[in-house]
Amino acid sequence: MATTCCYCGVGCGVVVSTHKNGIFSVKGDAAHPANHGRLCTKGAALHLSTDAGARLLYPEVDDKRKTWGQALDHVAEKFRQIIAAHGPDAVAFYISGQLLTEDYYVFNKLAKGLVGTNNVDTNSRLCMSSAVAGYKQSLGADAPPCAYEDIDDADLILIAGSNTAFAHPIVYRRIEEARASNPGLKLVVIDPRATVTARAADLHLALKPGTDVALFNAMLHVLQRDGFLVSSFVDSHTENFEKLQSLLDRWTPERAAEVCDLPVAKIVEAAHLFGRSKAALSLYCQGLNQSASGTWKNCALINLHLATGQIGKRGAGPFSLTGQSNAMGGREVGGMANLLSGHRDLGNEEDRKEVAALWGVDAVPAKPGKTAVEMFEAIGRGEIKAVWIACTNPAQSMPDANAVRKALARAEFVVVQEAFRDAETCDYADVLLPAASWAEKEGTMTNSERRISRVRAAVPPPGEARADWHIAVEFARRLSVEGKRLFPYQNPEQVFNEHRESTRGRDLDITGLSYAVLERDGPQQWPYPEGARSGRTRLYPDGVFPTPSGRARFVATEYLPPAEEPDGQFPVRLTTGRLRDQWHSMTRTGLVARLFSHSPEPEIVVSEIDLQKNNYSNHDLVCVTSRRGSAVMKIRASDDMRPGDAFVAMHWGGRFTAGVGTNALTVPAVDPYSKQPELKHAAVRIEPFAARWRGAFAAAATPELQRAAAAWLARFDYAALTLAEGPEILLRLELATAGDPDAKVLAELEKLFGQPALTGPAAFERAVCACFKVGESQIRAAVAAGATFAGLQKNLKCGTNCGSCVPELRRLAAA
Repeated sequence: MATTCCYCGVGCGVVVSTHKNGIFSVKGDAAHPANHGRLCTKGAALHLSTDAGARLLYPEVDDKRKTWGQALDHVAEKFRQIIAAHGPDAVAFYISGQLLTEDYYVFNKLAKGLVGTNNVDTNSRLCMSSAVAGYKQSLGADAPPCAYEDIDDADLILIAGSNTAFAHPIVYRRIEEARASNPGLKLVVIDPRATVTARAADLHLALKPGTDVALFNAMLHVLQRDGFLVSSFVDSHTENFEKLQSLLDRWTPERAAEVCDLPVAKIVEAAHLFGRSKAALSLYCQGLNQSASGTWKNCALINLHLATGQIGKRGAGPFSLTGQSNAMGGREVGGMANLLSGHRDLGNEEDRKEVAALWGVDAVPAKPGKTAVEMFEAIGRGEIKAVWIACTNPAQSMPDANAVRKALARAEFVVVQEAFRDAETCDYADVLLPAASWAEKEGTMTNSERRISRVRAAVPPPGEARADWHIAVEFARRLSVEGKRLFPYQNPEQVFNEHRESTRGRDLDITGLSYAVLERDGPQQWPYPEGARSGRTRLYPDGVFPTPSGRARFVATEYLPPAEEPDGQFPVRLTTGRLRDQWHSMTRTGLVARLFSHSPEPEIVVSEIDLQKNNYSNHDLVCVTSRRGSAVMKIRASDDMRPGDAFVAMHWGGRFTAGVGTNALTVPAVDPYSKQPELKHAAVRIEPFAARWRGAFAAAATPELQRAAAAWLARFDYAALTLAEGPEILLRLELATAGDPDAKVLAELEKLFGQPALTGPAAFERAVCACFKVGESQIRAAVAAGATFAGLQKNLKCGTNCGSCVPELRRLAAA
């Protein structure tokens, strides 16, 4: 069965093989144009994440099993009561870029068309809304103009704010192939850390975190000063360049060098490489987006493309790499607090009238809805009484997670529609609704290059779980008589067809697409209007943009420092990001032992200088504290890091650690245009943690044991609950306390694991190759004995399966 991967926005095709007991293997779909048969480590392990023991199997109300009818009747009655007493804006829906387009469409129509509130937002607010705002301000529409094939035709690739080798491994494999076939292709990487991606670059600009706008402004200054502006394009196809002049005059490379902590020569070199390029492609992601000035970071980068005419042609353009599998589809249907279906804007009266007519309602409310951070703040204040959360885990993934958890605990009514029983947000639910997951449902998703792919059900959902769109439709029909009329859908194809009609005449027109076309011709890019024979590979080849003037717009992007800078009390800059083999809050990947091997435990990574200056050793326990919360974890030095900076992976939460996790530390400050929070920058202090007692447990892993052990983590100052591959899958629990441990708690854990605790610190080796369990020490020993990259592949087999470890193998082989 051919379907689509549920992880990142690359949108890889997956072929699923099944037997009577479920899914037994997956492989890449060689016919899918996004991945041509490749899968990363996570995608290649999808079949290992389907254990029914980890799933929600039936509806629950107040922790008691109920029928679907009982649960939905109860939810409908509570929503009716709250709406009658407090108005429609007293309820909210918080949904997910992991939903299918059809699911998204139904939720958006449910909130804005039936309930009458624009309080519907999504976890895509945390990853893509600055990219959306940047595209709209600069180019006039939320439409990435590029395609993956542009990687093959570029002679310069500039990667900003993305460790592509980890976050979008299949895209990175394509970059590697392009460099191999085109030795003249230059790679420039802008990232505070010397990531695997940065180490492969011809030029790495390790700027101070948060200073991207200053860098891009200075690059534009150099482009103008040194004669690289393409005046014919600027004069014919853009506007507002003259409004940038005073800004550019101020942003000399010397000034930017001081702000960004970069050599002047590197700034000039980057600008010259961009200016000399015949085809410059920029790829960017959360390092630009997750910022209180994320929109301007996007616009400042797009300014470089407009100034040099590097857009609308092969191998060129500003290409935002979508974080989630269907964040793009959610934007298409307007599944955010400020959007409407078909790339319409809530603030536009004509757009509201068009959508109201399409839906058959009197009006769509004009009052702006609460965006993600605003929504949970309003819940905390008691303004929003009821919230419905679907397919996302805000108790772990939102910034300032302690405040979010307090808000959920205060809420009058919380509905959680979720596939996995152990998502932290489930702990706050009054009602749990079991949802179908990957390979169990039908619909569509759209990837980073605007390509719509079919998602197909290979197996039925376990227990009583249902498709997300179907749950929302059944609720709508119970909520009011109008719900029966507005939600007549019997299958997801009917939902898709209504969504398709909403795009007629719009920039994303897909009136020529259908399930039948996708079945016959495979995944297609939009626009694909009625009468078309194929989608459009890239946008704006004629230099005409979807703005009132038809011209792209230069945006005067002033540099603003991060919302929270280091000071004497919190002297360290903390940044967050992805691990290679984990995903979001690990509700799925946290079930797969193989995916822990590359990064086996929570840690804070600092420079070797900072480790030595503060008299730490690798793997010491430290307490990391911000103005919002704290977390105890191990510390490790890496030459990836700039002095004064620290890195913690975003994924770790309360199912794997003693506290709330990484997002106890992060800042809820948001960009004024996109409302995206600044998850990438916080000020923290790092202090020694004096452990009076340390111990560890291990036992054969099951989802039930993992769930039971996680319930005890909060009783310790430090905890790391992880999986390990070996002859059998092990569940490992490492613990520490500042005082004596609670004897009763230890007794319960000894009973649970069937053995006493092993006292003292534990150490785990990192596997570079997760597929074949090849550790870093094994690779270093082979290299010391003379092994080349090819020899490592031949003798150890590392790098010969999914290929996610290839960039690291090349670096180790060259060391």
